Order: sequence, then C-alpha cells, then structure tokens
Amino acid sequence: MDTTRPEPLSYPFNRSDTLELDERYALLRAEPSMARVKLAYGDEAWLATRYADARFVLGDARFSRVLPPGRDEPRLGEQNLTAGMLSMDPPEQTRIRRLATKAFTNRGVEALRAVAVEVADDLVTRMIEEGPPADLVANFAVPLPVTVICTLLGVPVEDHPLFAEWSEGFLSATGLTPAKIAEHQGNLWQYMAKLLAERTTDPKDDLLSALAQVRESDDRFTGQEILQLSAGLLAAGHETTMSQIPNFVLTLVQHPAELARIKEDPAIIPQAVEELMRYVPLGLGSAFPRYAKEDVEVGGVLVEAGEAVLAAIGSANRDDTAFPHADTLDVTRQGGTGPHIGFSHGAHHCLGAPLARMELQVALSTLVGRLPNLRLAVPEEQLRWKQGGFMRRLTEMPVSWG
Repeated sequence: MDTTRPEPLSYPFNRSDTLELDERYALLRAEPSMARVKLAYGDEAWLATRYADARFVLGDARFSRVLPPGRDEPRLGEQNLTAGMLSMDPPEQTRIRRLATKAFTNRGVEALRAVAVEVADDLVTRMIEEGPPADLVANFAVPLPVTVICTLLGVPVEDHPLFAEWSEGFLSATGLTPAKIAEHQGNLWQYMAKLLAERTTDPKDDLLSALAQVRESDDRFTGQEILQLSAGLLAAGHETTMSQIPNFVLTLVQHPAELARIKEDPAIIPQAVEELMRYVPLGLGSAFPRYAKEDVEVGGVLVEAGEAVLAAIGSANRDDTAFPHADTLDVTRQGGTGPHIGFSHGAHHCLGAPLARMELQVALSTLVGRLPNLRLAVPEEQLRWKQGGFMRRLTEMPVSWG
C-alpha cells in the first residue's frame, strides 16, 4: 500500500469541444495506485479512474459528501458546490430524497412515456414540415425534456426561457462569475417559491403541489429544503438529458454500423441507451468529491481521513476489466462485471435516472424511426460546443435526413 503523496496532475483532462475521453485516463488505469490531481480551486484530490475503485468510493459509507471542517472542496469553478441534498449523507439525504422518489420510480415515469412520445413525434413532424437542415438542439433536444419535466413538476412550459437561464446558476463551472451564479440561483428560488405558494392554496395533480403540501403539513422538512429540492429537480431534470440527446446522436453518426443496427432492430433501443450512457463521457471532469471519514485503503493507496477522492465516471465506464473491449461502442453489449455508473452509484445515484432513460429511449426511437439517413448537415469540426460548464454539450447541431 502506497502512503506517499505524488506530485498532483493538473485536472480536468477532457476537452470541452469533443466527446473523446482523454488518453491519460487509460494510462492512469494501468498504474498500480491512484493519481493525485489539482483542480483550479480547492484542495488536491485522489482520482479514482478504475471501475472498481470509483464504484467503491461512490458506494462505501466510509466516504461522505459532507465537506470536513477546514477543507476546501476541489472544484472546477470559483463557486463552491456544497449545497442542498447533493452535499448531505444518509439519513438526512435520504429523508429529503424520499420526497420525490415516488415520482421517479419506473412506474411513475412510465406514466409520462405517452407524453414524451407525443411531444417527440410533434417535434419531428415540425422538423419534417420545415425541411432540412434543422438544429436538433433547439428543435428537439431542448423542448423534449423541458416539456416532460414541466409536466411532472407542474411548471409552465412557456416559462422555459426564464428558468433555462437561471438553471445555469446550478450548472456553471467557469462560465459565470460567483455573483452571477448567486443571482441566477436567487431568481430560480424566487420563481419556484412563487409556484409553491400558488400550489399551497390551489393544489393540482403535479409534484410541486405534493411538495407544497408537505411543506405545510410536515414539520420534518423546512421550507428551504423543499425549495432547494424543487429548484434542483427543475434545473437537473432537463439539462442532462438535453445534453445527452445530441451527444448520443453525434456518437451514433460517428459509428454508422451501430446506428444501422438500431435502425434494423428498434427493440434494442433500451439496451443501446445503456451502452451510450456507458460509452459517452458527459462530464468535462469529475465533480462532487467524496471525503474519507476515516483512513481507507483504495486503489493501492491509503486515503487519509478528510482527504477528497474524485470518481472519474467516464474513465471507470471505459475500464476493460469491467467491460470487455470498453473503448468499443456496442449497442447490443451484454455482460460486464457490473452495471455502468453513468448515473453514479450509491446513496447519490441519480434520482432522475428512470426519467432520463425513458426520455433517451423515446428520443432515439423517434429520431431513428422517422428521420431516415439522419446525419450532420455541417462538417463535424464546425459544430459549436458550450463553454464554461460541467457537462460537454453542443449549443447547436444542424442535421439533415432523407
């Protein structure tokens, strides 16, 4: 077991203008022990690049999301990420998470599938009527998850131009100043507080109404906890899927044989979504570090109490020891030593994973089924990528078909 502290590497590794996984991850997976990394802000951290190590850190109760006293969170941007449910451990985290769990069960999400199918079909119909080229981001990837999460929560879809901008306050790394992040977060909280107040006196059949009633009737939850949860669900409930729809399409366009397999057998789409979640590294780098609550041996090193470990999910999902030929996209992939951790793992496994899966399945099914010969309408090097965020996503994606 290694007890030395090697010179830290500058992190993150990935570029923001591509979906490629930086080759340094493969080199680090082959090393006998974890590497040390230094982000732009905060303390140094250990980097878990192998599947077994990353999954262990994410799932073991000896690691915490609560920032220890005297520590500075390793992070990409100036703003600290310690806020709300994502910075809690069970049982406090479980107490709040339970409020929304029922809405995101497989059964609850399946009730929304018909809505998603209808929305996706209408969006593609408009694209066909207007003719190619069309921007897949603005015309499909944005409105589909926005409409679904608004339907679930009970947020007016027409307010998307407002809360889309404010959501950046939760998702920006370097693209916004701390003051602008605080302003956006404050605006979103005020907006959600207004909706919660309306649902208190005029409840409807939506998740915000259920949360508003909890706030009024159950003293185990504070108004601030309900507000933060509501705002977080709105912000996270559309941004990730909005990013992954064009990311998945771009990846399939880059792998025409795999796209052809989906066209030939649409029944494999759920399996294809899981493989794309494994294969496509969404994050620019790792975020939300785990802190050792005691000395713990991981990945050939002793992580001392209070030290941070970053789980490199994109790298872990490309680990050959977990997924044979992991750098190969195989939309019919079977087996592996365990499930991918594209939705994280453990207590902070993505609450909205069932919703994201359903939306991505509907998106691929509709696009592949209704737009034959789907392809980029511009050379790949002309695609524009969003800068300054935690996630890698296209700002626009001109496509053609037929």
